[in-house]
Amino acid sequence: MASGSPRRLSLLRESGFDVEVVNNKTIDESHLNILNPFEVPLILSQRKAMAYKDVVKERKIPLLAADTVVILDGDILEKPKTQSDAIEMLKQLSGKIHYVVTGVTIIFSKGERSSFYETTKVKFGNLTDNIINWYILNYKPFDKAGAYGIQEWIGLVGIEKIEGDFYNVMGLPVHRLIEKLTEIPEERFQKL
Repeated sequence: MASGSPRRLSLLRESGFDVEVVNNKTIDESHLNILNPFEVPLILSQRKAMAYKDVVKERKIPLLAADTVVILDGDILEKPKTQSDAIEMLKQLSGKIHYVVTGVTIIFSKGERSSFYETTKVKFGNLTDNIINWYILNYKPFDKAGAYGIQEWIGLVGIEKIEGDFYNVMGLPVHRLIEKLTEIPEERFQKL
């Protein structure tokens, strides 16, 4: 897996996959601001996967890469850099609908590639300053797109409605991934 996300790693392992993490390359994220924001995570997952094509070819193992973004009013909310960034993001999300989009790419040792994306619609209820501040102070969501983790306290008390895959909001649409993997011929997964 080409990701440093502990949530993705946990979801894959809980799904029964034997996973090894490879994640030390810098990925080019330039020129993405000209794209439709819903296309960005798919392109980033492809870039991440292709950065490791040499590892895949050498070790003859498949590699999964994923990228998740939060989109509010047509703009991507990045991971917050500071506490004030996180506060501002959660205030923007308060009482509104946003979209969480995860792009997933799997590459194989013979250069084949399979990519897809999943979108989940999420609505926060109105978040008070006390809720926002307590969450940030206690959970420090600085490694999460949109400054929140749905599986954490803020998801329990703040999410009013969700349409789509809950695990997609955590960072990996596991159900869709399993569906896609069952469509791929088994010989692609066998070591040569």
